[in-house]
Order: sequence, then structure tokens, then C-alpha cells
Amino acid sequence: MRFEILGPTSALDEDGAPVALGGPRVRALLTLLALHAGRVVGADQLVDGLYGPHPPDGVANALQSQVSRLRRALGRDLVEFHPAGYRLVADPQDVDARRFELLAAAGRRALADGDAGRAAALLGEALELWRGAPLADAPHAGSAAAGLEELRLAATEDRIQADLELGRHRDLVAELRRLTAAHPLRERLRAQLMRALYGSGRQAEALAVYGEARRQLDHELGVEPGAELAAAHLAVLRADPALGEAAGTTPPAKAVGATGGQPGLKQGLRAQLTSFVGRAEELAQVGARLRGSRLVTLIGPGGAGKTRLAQEAAGQEPGDVCFVPLAPVADAAGLPGAVLVALDIRDALLHAPQRPALDPVTRLGTVLAERDLLLVLDNCEHLVGAAADLADTLLASCPGLRVLATSREALGITGESILPVSPLRLPPPEPDDPLAYAAVRLFADRAAAVRPGFAVEAGNAAQVVRICRALDGLPLAIELAAARLRTLSVADVAARLDDRFRLLTRGSRTALPRHQTLHAVVAWSWDLLDDGEQRLARRLSVFVGGATPRAAERVCGLPEEVLFSLAEKSLVEHVGGRYRMLDTIREFCAERLAESGETTAVRDAHTAYYLDLVLTADPLLRTGDQLDWLARLDAESDDLDAAVRWATESGQLETGLLLLAHSSCYWWMRGHRGTSANLAAGLLARTGGACPTGMEEEYVMCVLVSAWTGVADEELRERLAEVRELLPVTHLPERVEFLMMMRSMFTGPPGDVEEIYHELLEHVDGLPPWQRALSYSGAGFVLQILGRVEESVASFRRSLATFREIGERWGAVLVLSGLGSLASEQGDYAAAYALSDEALTVARELGVRAEMAEALCRRAEALLGMGEPLGARADYEEAAELARRVGSMDMLAWAHLGLAEVALAEGERDVALSLLAQARAECPDDWYSTEDIRKRIDATRDRAVSGR
Repeated sequence: MRFEILGPTSALDEDGAPVALGGPRVRALLTLLALHAGRVVGADQLVDGLYGPHPPDGVANALQSQVSRLRRALGRDLVEFHPAGYRLVADPQDVDARRFELLAAAGRRALADGDAGRAAALLGEALELWRGAPLADAPHAGSAAAGLEELRLAATEDRIQADLELGRHRDLVAELRRLTAAHPLRERLRAQLMRALYGSGRQAEALAVYGEARRQLDHELGVEPGAELAAAHLAVLRADPALGEAAGTTPPAKAVGATGGQPGLKQGLRAQLTSFVGRAEELAQVGARLRGSRLVTLIGPGGAGKTRLAQEAAGQEPGDVCFVPLAPVADAAGLPGAVLVALDIRDALLHAPQRPALDPVTRLGTVLAERDLLLVLDNCEHLVGAAADLADTLLASCPGLRVLATSREALGITGESILPVSPLRLPPPEPDDPLAYAAVRLFADRAAAVRPGFAVEAGNAAQVVRICRALDGLPLAIELAAARLRTLSVADVAARLDDRFRLLTRGSRTALPRHQTLHAVVAWSWDLLDDGEQRLARRLSVFVGGATPRAAERVCGLPEEVLFSLAEKSLVEHVGGRYRMLDTIREFCAERLAESGETTAVRDAHTAYYLDLVLTADPLLRTGDQLDWLARLDAESDDLDAAVRWATESGQLETGLLLLAHSSCYWWMRGHRGTSANLAAGLLARTGGACPTGMEEEYVMCVLVSAWTGVADEELRERLAEVRELLPVTHLPERVEFLMMMRSMFTGPPGDVEEIYHELLEHVDGLPPWQRALSYSGAGFVLQILGRVEESVASFRRSLATFREIGERWGAVLVLSGLGSLASEQGDYAAAYALSDEALTVARELGVRAEMAEALCRRAEALLGMGEPLGARADYEEAAELARRVGSMDMLAWAHLGLAEVALAEGERDVALSLLAQARAECPDDWYSTEDIRKRIDATRDRAVSGR
């Protein structure tokens, strides 16, 4: 789809047919979005562009209504919601305004290269895109429209220049007469008219044009003609033959992103004393943005390195640059004056009555009107409104000006290209090559400066990685930490990071005060927040893994718009639909939360939210919606753990048991064995071994979860025995459905196995679907023990059909494994391979690593049976790695047992015995479900010892 905004707004489909858009508000909305196609446009910016300075009541709903209408016209996928606003999903080159800018810039480059023919063609094509006044359907987007009009006029001048170079003087006179009448103070047009007249043999008229221009400039502005017009006048007087070929100097007006080829004057840019580490990609991005946009804003949290990146990028730009540090500027009134000072423009000593002093903004506009310059406005966040107004005014009136701003929030004006500056790339906890990561390289570089000879090596790499990760990859924080190596060892710095604000207090004495300590960096951002933003920021610190807007609103008690405001100000970052704080900012805000006395209330609200979440999610994990809910709980996992810890610490034992019991299915499926077992053990310790009345199911599940690590002490053995007494074998769970699976796995069916089989069948028809499917699979395993193979297969098949009917993949994997085991026992290794391979496919789709490890072990057994030890070894090794990652000791033991059997098959008896000893040490002794593995380990060891 193509969009036209250089005139009345229209949208054209793939066949070029117009799309019906609807009323004026919808067309205005499309105009504003198309102007920034492919980029997010803030809701406030859209409201300003739609309604001007006096928006109606309920403007948020009004905006959403217009968005809905536009989506109906274009298709929902083309207008994308973003927490910060909306985005037109379109290639910018599908918008006529953007195509015009690109063609105009290409034409101007061709003109500068001396290719007048190509320049005339490109510029003519660009100007043909215009169908009327730009942004005609967005009457409140005046500054953006003015900027486009200015570019149109500059492109027209360039096209005329190309035509003059091609000798079309006579054809241009009438057009230039009209243009100079419409723009009498435009000196370039006057010079071009003089050249066209002179080239047409009309020298006297050319001189008259100059005389008229001189009188008008003096009358209107009190200034003499500029260099270009004066040069044209002198050439006419001298009858310079070159005037008929190429007159004037290089045109002052530039298309978007155009630059000269000279190094230029760099005002305010200091030579750096330290190397620039880890930002090569970002540096290239800034350069590309500056070539494509006249306003680029670098946003990010304090200490992320925005200023240094801007300085490096400006230093690489051709042409003139002026760097303006705004941190020392106290208020908006001082902003224009700071820019004038940076440009080295001083006030005149005297002003005649007929020449009153100009206000600073007007002076800036006059000074920069015909100058090619990159203006860097550094640290705009405390003056963001004033900086936005100034940039908007200057960009509209100065076509050769580009602006590069740094701020903790965007300026929020039309035409702005926003480039987030993230912290440096961080290594994982145990990287293969720490120096492959920018954060580590920066630490090493700055540390070597204060401790000569320092290098990241095997002895200190883990501590350096810990420092960089704890400091979120923030360059300033890393530099402050490296500076402490003057007096501390790397180990000392790493050990003291829990009190990072006290540790990192000695920055450069010449730096701004807010850059001399880590606390001051964050405090600067904090002080710029209003009361509501500060309340939300401190309360948001209870979230460990970030929060969705809904969670933040419920827990923190403030509307989601405040959260979006924090994101715009770089206090939180938006990643994958969640809003999270860097750990450094989170720790600062947690201190503010403690000072406010709100910690207990907010953490209680956090725990209540996650209890509601798991109570909703738990039953849905065993339905066709399980993939969506597993993904959602994956995002919430760290906060779910934090909620259990808080319930335990604060003595909310019943809440803790509910949280833990209804999280157990998720934890088991995702293989979170070690962490969850520790959480359960801590909660059990707080209960003192007493089961709260009416919470037998939750208490029993807590006991079972505590046994997941496979390491059972005497106290845990007693509790596992207590489980059988608390809940009889015939008990069918009423609240904690997953208990039906876990109880039998850890304690097994007591008494007569056949009796248990009949117990299962007696109740199965009245059970809910998932429990019914699980009962069929349980019956299948019992029948397998009894040797009733055909009945076992039939029961497994009924179970598999029921699991598939409800869309439950995890149960399907369980049953496919059971069928594979039966096939293997019968010696049908081809069937066993096919079933285990299908189980592996489903387990991978589900992302359940422990079940993937089991399926790999079963497939490896089938491969061994088919005489393929190499394939079996690969499967067992992958299974061992997966089991190790999730802490599944039973699967790890099975994988090592299998590798021992492969070793025996290849005649490596000593290797096999070593693997068997390892497997026996790993296999839990107290799990009913691992009894078969233990027996197989012992049998294989006997076979290896005897040499059979």
C-alpha cells in the first residue's frame, strides 16, 4: 500500500486504487502516522496533531476511536499499537514525502557531482510527487508542513540550478519571476533569476533584479546582499562568460541528511582522554540516522553513554558541528542563550533605536538560516519542553540545520528519529570468552588505566563478569567500578556490589556532579519525576522480572499511563510487552520504597497478584491453552518465586502453600527443580512440620516439591512417609489436580498392585478429563507391571486419545513414553524408536526439557536395540546435558546408565563401570519412579563386573 501526504491525504492499494478513509480526523491521523512510517508516534504527539492546543475531554478515548476507524479502513495489521503510541507498519519509501526527500537528496548530490542531467531528472521526479499543500489534512502539524515546504523550495532551487547548468535560461525566466515574487527575501532565487536573464541576453534586467533585491533587503532586514547575490551582481557587471554556464556558490539549502565533504568546524567538541569501547554498531546507526533525518534523539537511562556516543558521532560527521552542553542550564529561559554561547555569538554592544535587539531564538534563526550545521543538544531531559520547541522552530526555518539530541526521554516532535542507547552487551554468567562482550572490554580498559598491567584472565574473569552483570552493563557504573581498583582488588569490588551506591562514589573530579557517583546518576533521573511517577517507580521495585501494565497498575495502585511515562523517561525499559528496571535503578527505588514505609503493603499486593495469577493459570496448563500459559508464566517466573519467598518471610503460610502448590505443575513442566525445592523446604521449615487444617493437599504437594532435588535427609523421609497417612491412596485431589501425578511418582502405590488397578477403574468415569486421562495412563503402567501387555496398550491408547482431545501435550508425552517402553520390552525396537521420536517432537514443541531428556533416553535404548551405538551415544549425551540444566537427577542417572551400556557394547568395560558408579550416585533413593532405574544400574554393573 502507498500513502500520499504531499497534498490531500490518500492511501492507494496494490492496484493503485484509492482506499476509502472516512472523515477528516481519520485522514489527519493517517497523515501523522505516515509522516513517521515505520516508527512509533507517541499518543501525546498524535493528540496535538489531531486536536491542537485544546483537545476535547476524554481525548484518550477519542484517539482510540480514530485509530479503530483507521484500522477498519487500512486493515488492523497496518496500524500497530505500542505502549508509547502507534505505528504505521509501512516502508517509509511507500510514503510520497519520504520518497520526495530521498529523490531530492539524490538530485542534490548529482548536482554537486556535476551531473546536471541526472540532477534535473531526479529533482523533477521528486517535485512531481507534490499535489498541493503538504499535510493538508493535518492542520495542526504546521511546523512539519513548513519544513516540507522549505525542502520543496530548496529542491525547486536545485532543479532550477540544474536546468541553468543545462543551458535552459530562457525557459526559466517566467518561473523565477513568480518564485521571487512569492519569496522576495530568498537570495538564491534572485541570483538564479539574474543568471537566467543574463543567459537570455537581458543584462540590464539582471542588474535591475539586483537593485530591487538590495533595496528590499535593506528595507526589511537592514542588511546587505549576501555573498551569492553579490557575486552574481559582480559577474553581470563584468560580463563574465562563466555566468552563463555556472553561477553562484554551492546552494545553502540542503535536503534531509545532506552534508558536505569537508571536515568542518567542530565547536565545543573536546578531545577525549579515554578510548571509545564497545559502541561501533551504535556509532554506525547514529551516522545512518543523521543521513536520513534532520532530528535524531539518543535516549536511554543515566550512565548509558549517550553523551559520549553523541560526541563520537558528531566528531565523525562532515561539515560544521556545534556541541551544546545543557546540564549546567538551570531553566528553559537560558536554553537559547546557551546555544548562542556555544556558537560563539555574542551580544552587540549597542542597539540603535531603529535596530532593536532581537530575542535569542530569532537571532539563532537568523544566524543558522543559511548555514549547514549539526547542532548537538546534550542532556535535554530537564529542559525537554524548551529543547523541543527550540529544535522545532530552528529546523523549520533553517533547512541546512540538523540536530542530534541526548535525553532520558524523547523530545516528542514531528520528524524526530529516536535511537535508544542501551547498556553495553553483557556476558552470560559463565562465558567462553569474556572479552567478546563490550562491558567486560570497557572494564578491562579502564582498570588498566588505574592499575597498569591489569588484564581479564582465568583468575579474575568470573569476578569481572559478575561486576559487569550486577551493574547492568551501564558504562558509567562500570568505569566507576574499575576506578576502585586503585585501592581494592577485583574480588573486593565484586564482594561489595550489594552496597553499590556506597562503593561507587569516586568519579572524575572534572565530571559533572551528577556523573561523579552512581547514586547521583540515578538521583538526577529521580528528581525529574513528578510525585505520581516517583510513587510508581519506588513501588515497581518489588517486581523482580519486570511487570506488564496490568500487573503494575494492580500492585502499585497507579494508572498504566504513569508507567508509560516512566518508560519515556528511561526509568524503565520496555521489552517483550513487559516493563523492567535495570538492577541499579531498581535498587535505588527500593531504597526509596523503604524510606516511604510502603514496603510491606506493596509486597503484600505483589504476592496477592501472583496468587491470583497461578490460581488462574494452573488448571489451564493442562488444556489446549498450555503453550500460551507456559509462556506467560515463563515471563512471570522470577516474580512468582519472589512472591513465595515473601509469603514465607512474612509468615503468610497458607498463602505460601497455595502459591507453591499451584505453581508445582508449571515448575515440573519447565524443570525448575532446584529453585522450587529450596522454596518448598524454606516454607516447610516455617510451618514447623504442622499441616494447616484443611490444607492437606497443598501441604503434601509442598513436601513432594521439596524432594525434587533427589537429596532426601531423614526429616524429609519422615515427611514423605507422612504423605501416605495424610492422604490415603484412594484420595482424588479436589484443589491441587497435579497432586494426582506427583504423589504416585514419589511414594508409589502401596499394597496390592492389582487392587490399585481396580480402584482406578472404579472412579475413572466420574473424573474431570485430565484426571481421567491420567488414570488411564496409570492403569496402563499397572497393567504393564502385571504383564498384561495388550490391555496395557489399550489403556495407554485411551489415555492418549483423551489427552489429545483436551489438547494436553505434556500428558501425551507421558503416554507415548509408556507405549515406547512397552514396545522396547517386546523387542519391537522400530516401534519403540518411532514412539519415542514422536514423544521427543511433542516435548520440544512444549519446551519441557526433562521430558525431552526422557524421550531421548528411550530413543537411545531403541537405537541400541537396533545395533546403532553411535546414534544411541549422541542421544544419551544430549539427554545428560538437558537433565543437568534442569537438575533432573533421575534423568541424569538414566542418561549415564545408557552411556555405560553403550560403552559395554563397544567393549569399554572400565568406562562403563565409572559411568555406572556416577549414575548410582545421582539416582534418588526415595522416589518410587526411579526404582526401575536403580535396578537396571545394579544389573548392568553386575554384568560389567562379571564380563558378560
